[in-house]
Amino acid sequence: MRCLVTGGGGFLGGAIVRRLVERGDEVRTLQRGDYPALAALGVECVRGDIADPSAVDRAVTGCDLVFHVAAKVEMWGPRGPFHRANVVGTANLLDAMRRHGVGRLVFTSSPSVVHGGADIAGGDESLPYRDRYEAHYPATKAEAERLVLAANRPELATVALRPHLVWGPRDRNLVPKIVERARAGQLRLVGDGSNLIDTVYIDNAVDAHLAAAERLAPGASCAGRPYFISNGDPRPVKEIVNGFVTAAGLEPVSARLPVAVAVAAGHLFETLHRLLPRTGEPRMTPFLARNLATAHWYDISAARRDLGYEPRVGIDEGMGRLRAWFEEGAPV
Repeated sequence: MRCLVTGGGGFLGGAIVRRLVERGDEVRTLQRGDYPALAALGVECVRGDIADPSAVDRAVTGCDLVFHVAAKVEMWGPRGPFHRANVVGTANLLDAMRRHGVGRLVFTSSPSVVHGGADIAGGDESLPYRDRYEAHYPATKAEAERLVLAANRPELATVALRPHLVWGPRDRNLVPKIVERARAGQLRLVGDGSNLIDTVYIDNAVDAHLAAAERLAPGASCAGRPYFISNGDPRPVKEIVNGFVTAAGLEPVSARLPVAVAVAAGHLFETLHRLLPRTGEPRMTPFLARNLATAHWYDISAARRDLGYEPRVGIDEGMGRLRAWFEEGAPV
């Protein structure tokens, strides 16, 4: 089988690529950068922007299955780049798949499409999309997910997965950001850190994507539906954060910031980034503050039932693997 993985140079996309190669599939990737490590695996690399229809067309041609993982995932920034990457890119991919008769699409979405800043405890796929979003990332991911699910037809079976906070060795986003702030003495718990959150270890996230691809077909129970994906083991946010921090050899974080103060700081940092020529993301945003302070964990029974998904690497085992990765020098 010839598989296309968009965003194959990223953390989750790269892990999916490596698993596909291991099982003997022909793999092609579409990404903006140059990744020699992928080519060394025998992967056919198409370099281009997902928002460029011609690049997407080249990547899709001749494929049997697409994993659409590419996205702009930052928590802050102007709407244009998010819409271009997440919405226009997804629309381009769907158009190319229809044109070339590619019949299966596994889309990587996000639980943030239903998170409105309040607690979610054991929510399932009946949760509605939000009427209003505090950041462009969840807003554009929701728009892209709607496109993918609406595109489900007998000739094009689609499914959307919502993995929650993917982490593990090789991570270049979530874990490094937390560890970097801890090293700089800038990391604080928002609230008391007792709020429960879901996460998903990287190997489990890959398992879910491959399980969805295997079950996906016209008329399948998973076709045209979204699924929450996690370890099925919600833990207090302070336990997860300090698991990452101590895996990197640092002391646990105990300093706290009241929720109202964190939200106000988020508004201030966003304003400063708009007014002043600053690079990178604000240290805090209102969206991030509320995500850190609220419970957000989900019922994954639908994924278990329809996809045959079962998390096989527990959080404690995953933390041990993460610690070993740091001890080896955290190679990417």
